[in-house]
Amino acid sequence: MGVSTSSPEKGISLVTVDFPPVNALPVHGWFELADTVRAAGRDPGIRCVVLTAEGRGFNAGVDIKEIQAGGDSALLGANRGCAEAFAAVYECEVPVVAEVHGFCLGGGIGLVGNADAIVASEEATFGLPELDRGALGAATHLARLVPQHLMRALYYTSRTATAAELHGHGSVWRVVPREGLRSAALELAREIAGKDGQLIRLAKAAINGIDPVDVRRSYRFEQGFTFEAGLGGVGDRVRDTFGKAGG
Repeated sequence: MGVSTSSPEKGISLVTVDFPPVNALPVHGWFELADTVRAAGRDPGIRCVVLTAEGRGFNAGVDIKEIQAGGDSALLGANRGCAEAFAAVYECEVPVVAEVHGFCLGGGIGLVGNADAIVASEEATFGLPELDRGALGAATHLARLVPQHLMRALYYTSRTATAAELHGHGSVWRVVPREGLRSAALELAREIAGKDGQLIRLAKAAINGIDPVDVRRSYRFEQGFTFEAGLGGVGDRVRDTFGKAGG
């Protein structure tokens, strides 16, 4: 359990997240993920990182039970941990390919929204159920996946979009059957890793440099409202209904 790395092929680092049962990451998990992705990007022998997960889905966001038990300190920890993990993906020195299966929710959107490319299985779904969990955030990253008005509608309703729908918007590179997901992700990673290592790093820095949105600052702005909701009591009130009948 945790975050691990392997190198399935020369020039490729596979970063795997495994926090059963649904990959809802605790505070330390987000920081562990951030450190692992940054380390993989710093390795001079690596030219592409593939971010994947074990279990039923790619990511279910933060560990709600940890926040309920830990109060403000846990909420602050989750805020900072998510910010670091999302930034680590965006700032990774080499391109990051997100390999997504099952559900990609909450913090998962922050990860894939900051990735350089997404390969998804046919059953994968993407969404931000933050309003149902007493939180706000990651609209910054959902806006990188779908058009502005669709982002708002998905955010306000907590609905999800399918991998096929995101492919139609151009944000998912390929949609494949579940059994072919790893092969498809590695195929793209292999093509990226075939480039000159120094040049691919310069390309990543150049593309980040022309990005119209400062994703780190934008996301931290959103997180301020999450903490405001917590201080005002509405965050806890909504979170306490999470997973309960009628909630």
